Amino acid sequence: MKVVAIDDAPDVIEVVSLCFELRWPGAIVLAGGDGATGLKLVEKENPDVVILDVGLPDMDGFEVLRQLRKFSNVPVVMLTVRDQEIDKVRGLELGADDYMTKPFSHIELLARVRSVMRRVRSDSAATEGSMIAGDFSMDFATREVWKGKRLANLTPIEYDILYHLVLNEGRALTHHVLLTKVWGQEYGQESYYLKVYIHRLREKLEDDPQTPRMILTERGIGYKFIKPAS
Repeated sequence: MKVVAIDDAPDVIEVVSLCFELRWPGAIVLAGGDGATGLKLVEKENPDVVILDVGLPDMDGFEVLRQLRKFSNVPVVMLTVRDQEIDKVRGLELGADDYMTKPFSHIELLARVRSVMRRVRSDSAATEGSMIAGDFSMDFATREVWKGKRLANLTPIEYDILYHLVLNEGRALTHHVLLTKVWGQEYGQESYYLKVYIHRLREKLEDDPQTPRMILTERGIGYKFIKPAS
């Protein structure tokens, strides 16, 4: 296990290091005290997970995440002293996998990281089959999604949400079911996670995201996928 922790607070780095050493003996935790150093570490070291603080001395964590996502899909857990939903949504929109508010316990951090890593392992398991309907196609083995002649550049989480919706085509999946399938049982009530990613999926796949025809909202229930007409 290799971790890059991007935080300028030595005590946070110490806690992160201790957490990973307890859970994964022999884990390597590399620390970057500012955004530029952290980005270089991620690019050079290809870590298994990144712990990223929002408040950094040279640039905020959102900008670091924006730049990081240009070259890596490594799982990212963001840290912040703020507990505003808008900050969480912003982080998720930029490609964060999870979000924690300081101060945090080592138990919480380990639980979040385990959940993220569980999704990564699930992502690596190829599934046979495909869905082809109209100008939409989805290959479960290669994890490629096409809309017309354009390859949709989906993040792992976006793909996982779409995958479960497509497998249950025509049937509404509740918020709780989608959250637990994609994030894990402990995220069953975090409905704003879904709102962010459903919006992003519509932006990438719908002809008119404001009037979706494939990824539909079932008010008070959840979401469902409808095959586009051939």
